[in-house]
Amino acid sequence: MTVPMMIDTDPGVDDAVALMLAAASPEVQLLAVTTVFGNAAVEVTTANALRLRTLAGLGNLPVAAGAARPLVYPSPQRTDRWHGRDGLCGQAELLPEPSGPVNALGAVPLMATLLRGAVAPVTLVAIGPLTNIALLLAVHPEVKPRIGRIVIMGGNLGGSPAEFNIGSDPEAARRVLVEEDVATTLVPLNVTQRATIDSAWLVEVAAAGARCAALAGIIEHCRQQRSTPMALHDSLAVLEATVPGTLTTSPMALQVVCEHGCDRGAVQSGNGPERPVQVACDADLTSLNAMILHRLRALR
Repeated sequence: MTVPMMIDTDPGVDDAVALMLAAASPEVQLLAVTTVFGNAAVEVTTANALRLRTLAGLGNLPVAAGAARPLVYPSPQRTDRWHGRDGLCGQAELLPEPSGPVNALGAVPLMATLLRGAVAPVTLVAIGPLTNIALLLAVHPEVKPRIGRIVIMGGNLGGSPAEFNIGSDPEAARRVLVEEDVATTLVPLNVTQRATIDSAWLVEVAAAGARCAALAGIIEHCRQQRSTPMALHDSLAVLEATVPGTLTTSPMALQVVCEHGCDRGAVQSGNGPERPVQVACDADLTSLNAMILHRLRALR
């Protein structure tokens, strides 16, 4: 089954793995990559998306820049806290130089244009702050019937502080997760934090060819800077979008805390009238890492 897909992202080390995974997956018909602020400023995340487009052999796939800040309040979070100022832990030079033009339409108009012209429902995979997705649904509601599903990496049900993607723009997250009626799957930290990788997995990635070796070098550098195991958060969202049912999900009505305070950006389950979102709650994590490795090897 072919899955027409657009990825909205803020690359980002785990975003880089997710983009490479999408490029390596034969089911995916990748229509565009759109960028948003998050792990770095949007100018940097866009440059990283161009680097990854070349590394993955995606030719002239449209790459468009989107929101540079949240919908309402400036983000209080430091964008270089986890991924460095270049978004790739200071290792951006391991990737090809950014090349090719950035699409002149911009992220939201490009998504709307591609959705209007789509002959089959398109899956939107959001692996950064949800600002672009919220704007798309607000400004272009006529395209919603062309969206097959939105798959989001974000949230940490029952956890505090807020997960980074949701916490970067809680108002946008509330728009998408609570107020809209498009079929949506949320892949939270409750699952992704358990999908950690080890040195043996990275050695196999590095041995899969030059493209994967460059990716593995960035991941390993990032791993060495952390005191906790590294998880491939965004890749789980791409895998679920590519092969629906890869993750075990359960329908939940959700709330996103938008009030200022220590819980701002938290995603909570509730019993309200809001439409249910499919929330990933479990997976065969060993199998998932093996699937990701198998697919990345196709990028020789």
